[in-house]
Amino acid sequence: MRVRTVRIGILSGVLSLMAVAPAAGGDIACVVADPTGTPLNVRTEPNGRIVMTLANGSKVRRVGESRHAGKGWALVSSDAGELGWVFAAYLDCVPVDGDQLKSAPMRPRPTGN
Repeated sequence: MRVRTVRIGILSGVLSLMAVAPAAGGDIACVVADPTGTPLNVRTEPNGRIVMTLANGSKVRRVGESRHAGKGWALVSSDAGELGWVFAAYLDCVPVDGDQLKSAPMRPRPTGN
């Protein structure tokens, strides 16, 4: 499957239909920290169609949040202005004042032994 980058214009229609809460604490810098070790899926909406992936260590800004099926989702933006939804537990986020909000546990993936 080929995954491509999504620009702000593509998601603007989707975002206008959803209740999106602004990120708590204002401007929040995050780093992708997916404990599975695989790239983090970026979606058009919470649990929606995958449009791209982000590698562990990628830097994004959390600009909104939502809950879907009891799970937290974060609307993230790249420096290039690309928007998309990711599973919030797989982000390490720090507000501008430096207080850490949460951290996804980094566990090695099981080897098939």
